Amino acid sequence: MSKLSLLVAVIAGFAVVPICRAAESSSARVPVLLELFTSEGCSSCPPADRLLEILDEKQPVAGADLIVLSEHVDYWNSLGWKDPFSSPQYSARQHDYTNRYNLGGVYTPQLVVDGRYGFVGSDGKEASAAIQKAIRERKIPIAISNLARNGNQVTARIELPAGENLKGASGILYVALADNRQESHVARGENGGHTLSHVAVTRVLKQVGPIDLGASVKEIALPIQQGSGNGLRLVAFIQDSRSGRVLGVAQQKL
Repeated sequence: MSKLSLLVAVIAGFAVVPICRAAESSSARVPVLLELFTSEGCSSCPPADRLLEILDEKQPVAGADLIVLSEHVDYWNSLGWKDPFSSPQYSARQHDYTNRYNLGGVYTPQLVVDGRYGFVGSDGKEASAAIQKAIRERKIPIAISNLARNGNQVTARIELPAGENLKGASGILYVALADNRQESHVARGENGGHTLSHVAVTRVLKQVGPIDLGASVKEIALPIQQGSGNGLRLVAFIQDSRSGRVLGVAQQKL
């Protein structure tokens, strides 16, 4: 499918969703985490990569601040092309989601919205419906400050403001370091001969651990991976340890 045809299809998929006005501030929108499980070895994945790029750059859903992560799985690597951005960690994370949904197995591309809704990653209509559900949920505000690149690592402060109704409650804090953009010329496999581009390519995903939802401050440090040179973004999110639901998410770009 050509990029133009795909863009038309994506717009059609979001036809029922009001488009964000340029004047709408991010503070007035509900942050929603979109995780795309993808692979350069999968011929069905490039349309999903393109959809993720549109969601990231165009922010087409009114009321939603879409925060995206591209997580490249490794189970396609034995079929002719080793995805340079793949990791068994992301495959394991997708398996965990699959077990929560009681599905028969993992597949690519798969898009998971706020840790709750999983579907084929190139399906714009499903994405629209899931995002609309996600923005109805209350989110815990997360503040990222003191973000800095120091040599071969990124440091930052993650802070949750005091919330009386959340005193004593906890969740699991994760932080991810992602390349804003990446590109590969695929020499072999199902996408052999094609140049593929990606956004928000996750290079590091760290489980910081339990965090008090009432009020907390965490100082974090993440290593910068070799080949990361096209701009970086830090994403912090909190998940419920039992359901996997994303309770809050924020990002900041370097």
